[in-house]
Amino acid sequence: MRLQILPVLVLCLLAANACQDKGLDQTPALERIRRDGVLKIGYANEAPFAYHDPKADRLTGEAPEIARKLAKRMGIKQVEGVLTEFGALIPGLKAKRFDMIAAGMYILPERCKEIAFTHPTYKVGEAFLVKKGNPFKLHSYEDLAKTPDARLGVVAGAVELGYARAVGVPDDRIAILPDAPSAVAAVQSGRIDAYAGTSLTINDMMNKVDEKELEKATPFTDPVIEGKRVIGYGAFGVRKEDETLLKGLNMHLEDFIGSEAHRKMVAPFGLTESELPGDVRAETLCKGPNGSAG
Repeated sequence: MRLQILPVLVLCLLAANACQDKGLDQTPALERIRRDGVLKIGYANEAPFAYHDPKADRLTGEAPEIARKLAKRMGIKQVEGVLTEFGALIPGLKAKRFDMIAAGMYILPERCKEIAFTHPTYKVGEAFLVKKGNPFKLHSYEDLAKTPDARLGVVAGAVELGYARAVGVPDDRIAILPDAPSAVAAVQSGRIDAYAGTSLTINDMMNKVDEKELEKATPFTDPVIEGKRVIGYGAFGVRKEDETLLKGLNMHLEDFIGSEAHRKMVAPFGLTESELPGDVRAETLCKGPNGSAG
């Protein structure tokens, strides 16, 4: 009898420990973050959305600055950045390397299948960075698709790859690069003829590159996909199971985005009245309106 009781006791103890561990794992995200006092955000070092400013030695940009504001409102003392390549942000979030993506990520239906998005914090169109004089006269994705010798550069995991494929740019003319600085170098070296990014990204780049060497393709027409001109809406991303965190973020975003304080906060990053997202919500964008091809 004693020999039979011992295994049963061991199993009970193991089950109890498993239940205890499971209970710890299931602590609501916002409660855990408040307890620890740190909100960890994943970012991809792309100005003006989220980047490290070496002069100030500070993580800044549209997304981190708003994240700090929200964290303070939710009783979280500190925001800590985790640098990640853009294409690894969603896997990193799901692997619990950080609590939230704060990188200006677009809300797209395929991404909505993997993570949950907050209300949008901005909207923006597209642009190309090209060599001075725009040798191939590239003023749209469609122009590049129709130019057999032109090569396009996009950042891994970014929406621009989907836009390019949707308008007919073949994969053998698309270079996938790890980050925006690599894309600039690729244009400069002639490896690619245009780098596709948001208009805000390209505007920021033009403040840092030699204008005698590179330029923003002007004018520029956003791509038309499935009969709709695409506009990107960026937001924070959290794990689907972190419902308390999502609700907390959205509650504070509702009365902050579009406010005078918000407009003043993001103005240094080039966001103006035209980049305000209005009343558009993630639930609508996840169903596949503009931007769904990314």
